[in-house]
Amino acid sequence: MYDVYGVGNALVDSEYRVSEALLTESNFPKSGMSLVDEVARAQLLQLIETTHGVSREKLASGGSAANTIATVAGLGGRTFYSCKVANDDTGDFFLGDLQRQKIDHNYVGSRPPSGVTGECISMITPDGERTLVTHLGITQSYSPQELVESALMQSKYLYIEGYLVSSESGLEAALRAQAIAKSAGVQIALTLSDIGMVEGFRDHFETLFEAGVDLVFANEDEALAWTGAPNRETAAQELASSQSAFAMTMSGEGALVGDGQGAAVFVPTTRVVPVDTTGAGDTFAGGVLHFLAQGMPLEEATRRAHPLASAVVSQFGARLSSIELKTLGAL
Repeated sequence: MYDVYGVGNALVDSEYRVSEALLTESNFPKSGMSLVDEVARAQLLQLIETTHGVSREKLASGGSAANTIATVAGLGGRTFYSCKVANDDTGDFFLGDLQRQKIDHNYVGSRPPSGVTGECISMITPDGERTLVTHLGITQSYSPQELVESALMQSKYLYIEGYLVSSESGLEAALRAQAIAKSAGVQIALTLSDIGMVEGFRDHFETLFEAGVDLVFANEDEALAWTGAPNRETAAQELASSQSAFAMTMSGEGALVGDGQGAAVFVPTTRVVPVDTTGAGDTFAGGVLHFLAQGMPLEEATRRAHPLASAVVSQFGARLSSIELKTLGAL
């Protein structure tokens, strides 16, 4: 029934264009992702909007796995997204966006619980780099209850967002999803998501790998941190030796990929000048998963996914429109 079933944090992105000076004053690491509580979130908004007078430019549905699932759906794939939102205006916005994209989800026919839907404040500097500050809200309690077993068992791929490992209930949900997928012969894909997640929650990632992963997505920094390798080539060798297929992106250069059966292969891409780098990895993963679900080998799926990632970093925003996706996906 579905090409890809995604599990991950449901977030609504509040996007701001900021100066390097403002970013430095915020004390958040550039290009990183930081988790904060409600107090820190309010203090950051005070700094941005009141102290520096910067207005929000855009409100958009987000979350890493949600971006990936939206890419698959925009390419024409059949998708399901298990998420946790609250019964508030932000949650209604998120679910309405899923409905507009024809993405099935776990709240069809029911209302979300009371609470606050997660939000990600995106600070974009003039060089196109995006610094993310996330207040998880209700998605921090993401759990196995958000899974829809019947939908997952009828999917070709399960896609797990690595950010889920930051909570015990999120890890529990990921492990339960893995178990359901394995019982039904569903391929399991995992993204490492962020170097901070790899360094801070290595034991949780190890638990996921021990449970079984068929395909790993990572950028170069995440792969180096995970493998402990001194360079990209050695990291690729380490990933290849795990017997899982993998796709390691290397910024604007391309990707090293392996099918779990042999040496890594370099798949180049056309370098572009980035406007906004957020969503590149998510879009790339969505493209790869879509083309894999259509029966293409990993190397070809990677080649077809590269133009999608190049296009998304060439614009402001973490997602491409369905028209853009279908046009580029047909190349």
